[in-house]
Amino acid sequence: MNPNHHHSARVRPAVSRRGFIAAAGLAAINAAALRAGRAAPPDGQPLFKISLAEWSLHKTLFAGKLDNLDFPRAAREDYGVDGVEYVNQFFKDKAKDTDYIGELAKRSADAGVTNVLIMCDGLGDLGNPDGAARTKAVENHFPWVEAAKRLGCHSIRVNAASKGTFEEQQKLAADGLGRLSDYAAQMDMNVIVENHGGLSSNGAWLAGVMKLVGKPNCGTLPDFGNFHDYDRYRGVEELMPFAKGVSAKSHEFDAEGNEVRTDYQRILRLVLAAGYHGWIGIEYEGSALSEPDGIRATKRLLEKVRAEMAA
Repeated sequence: MNPNHHHSARVRPAVSRRGFIAAAGLAAINAAALRAGRAAPPDGQPLFKISLAEWSLHKTLFAGKLDNLDFPRAAREDYGVDGVEYVNQFFKDKAKDTDYIGELAKRSADAGVTNVLIMCDGLGDLGNPDGAARTKAVENHFPWVEAAKRLGCHSIRVNAASKGTFEEQQKLAADGLGRLSDYAAQMDMNVIVENHGGLSSNGAWLAGVMKLVGKPNCGTLPDFGNFHDYDRYRGVEELMPFAKGVSAKSHEFDAEGNEVRTDYQRILRLVLAAGYHGWIGIEYEGSALSEPDGIRATKRLLEKVRAEMAA
């Protein structure tokens, strides 16, 4: 046998092994996507699950009337919710504190709640035009990816702030998000962006960023209320193809219990039409009702519309 030929035959398995590793990596990312709500619910299961975003209790937390470690228990016992979405501001020096994160994981398990995601703010602009500052912002998120992984979350929620023209900001944000998503993919974690001010509140802009990033573990967290001067129904429709989380923003309710600014029937039809059946987080930000009453009103509305749609 020609020794050269024999040699070339032997390198083939290495190539296929690389392919296998790539496929395994993709399978892990697909698993993360499924955990983030893209699987159809089994028979008899609700059309979507209801979680509680910690920001709904920000006044209570900032006033020191509730501690972050007690949030999972409060979500379950006070509101009957079995999924929680943390906000990093309420434990901002604890990302690398393994004892603290371990205690939070234990308390959520004891309360019987699922840790869904951590909302991360104040870590720098992922689309900063300054390359060094952008890299720093990307790296500032790394400990939060790790903390979220240890808690059993499927994602961290980030912001896509930038400066420059429409297209420049898209490219800069896509660069920062892409690099952070590559890091998160090693841990089978998602990086999801909320419409949260600036151009990120423009559905077409953020959908364009998602296409530029083009990674299966980089997605969106459409928030019903954060579109500002942009049509919220159009915005949700544009962001839902990439959604791995949804924020049910609420401010005030009429006598029938409907949200005054957002038609929940209409907007939740858009969510379900995109094939999303994951967690929808209650995010009450109003002042007419107390935080506890606003949370309960939002939950009742979500449950009512969910029952109507199931029927």
